[in-house]
Amino acid sequence: MNELTINLQNESKKKLYEQIYEYVKREIQLGKIKYNDKLPSTRVLAKHLQVSRSTVDLAYEQLVSEGYIEAVACKGYFVCQLEGIYQFKESIIRNEKNSPKEKSKYDYDFSLKGIDLENFPDNIWRKLMRNILLEDKKELFQLGSPKGESSLRSSICDYLYQARGVQCYKEQIIVGAGNDYLLTVLSQLLGKNRTIAIEDPTYKKAYLTFRNLDYKVLTIPLDKNGIQVDFLEKTQADTAYVMPSHQFPLGIVMPISRRLELLNWASKSEGRYVIEDDHDSEFRYVGKPIPALQGYDHEQRVIYLGTFSNSIAPAIRVSYMVLPEKLLKVYEDREHLYTSTVSRIDQTMIFEFINQGYFQRHLNRMRAVYKSKHDIIVNEFKKMKDICIIEGENAGLHLLVRFINGMSEEMIVNKFREARIKVYPLSQYYIEQMRNDSATILLGFGSLSEDEVKNAVKFIGDIFSTKTI
Repeated sequence: MNELTINLQNESKKKLYEQIYEYVKREIQLGKIKYNDKLPSTRVLAKHLQVSRSTVDLAYEQLVSEGYIEAVACKGYFVCQLEGIYQFKESIIRNEKNSPKEKSKYDYDFSLKGIDLENFPDNIWRKLMRNILLEDKKELFQLGSPKGESSLRSSICDYLYQARGVQCYKEQIIVGAGNDYLLTVLSQLLGKNRTIAIEDPTYKKAYLTFRNLDYKVLTIPLDKNGIQVDFLEKTQADTAYVMPSHQFPLGIVMPISRRLELLNWASKSEGRYVIEDDHDSEFRYVGKPIPALQGYDHEQRVIYLGTFSNSIAPAIRVSYMVLPEKLLKVYEDREHLYTSTVSRIDQTMIFEFINQGYFQRHLNRMRAVYKSKHDIIVNEFKKMKDICIIEGENAGLHLLVRFINGMSEEMIVNKFREARIKVYPLSQYYIEQMRNDSATILLGFGSLSEDEVKNAVKFIGDIFSTKTI
């Protein structure tokens, strides 16, 4: 092999030797340069590409160090044996030269996972971080309590009592890196021989977490008031996972009568528990926030889960769990087996954010921001009341649109796709087969700007005008 035709780009952010190295590596991975093929000498290739010989030397040295080629004394560079050991797939071998992120095929994505980062208090967060790191607190780099920082747990305890009506003391609170971690810890406290009842439809990640923990998981249908306790009574379940303050994805708020039924179910047998996932209770747009189910529990049967993912940011990965006293005793007996999964610096940041009043001000601001987006969507779809109905609009960062114009869910989703708008069909959140024949989509508005929401819903209004369907 006397030459390699490589289209070098002097304007690229990548250095020339990197471009040579990546080209040769990719050709070897794809089998276009084969085992034992001889590469051009560094002198010949440098002359052919009109680059310095040291540039080619650097590229070859990198390929040698990674084992793609080998240098044979007095003979040159040869390709090493890779064929038959592992088959590289062309689809996963990326040409960095052409790697600007692929443009999304959607202009608007009503994602259910995002939050509004444009209104995140960056300056305050940076100031708090700077102040924490300037202080001489070397202990923050040591492992802390497996439960989490005492100061943070105390602040969470106060917040939960004032905002959610949760009755607890800080020793009951466990801080962890996300609900999936906390559910794993909880499974060790509850034991393996349990049957979990879960709402259907539901938050699929929780369902999969329980399945991965080898629990038997039963699905319980919902009515307008939430999980149907009469169905629950007929099962062998001893643990129920529910979202009473704002059920995902249906947005149902469980009324007090159904909450009391659920607590009564839990009290009928020793060892029964209700796991209350209070994932986005901070954002309610009609009336006052609904108190947590845990606040009505006088028999220590409710395990409360909360998170800062929606109220602050998903990336901080900080959630918390309030354990009933019996499970707390089990945890404390095994506490030496656990370590904190959240950095003490991050925990201190959140404590200061709460303690200095920034958290409450941030929530107040974000409620106004989200309500404005929420209202734009609701008002636009109300104009189309002859073809669709808005549901679950009183709280949270998403709402449902149920179409009554006879179109199937697939037809509705395709119509949005053709308009470069991504929406999320309700059917994908069911574990069992969807029981409602109406086409229903979910629209998350957290991550879209207000202008994007306005443009998107105006476009949707045009798409579904009676003149076009």
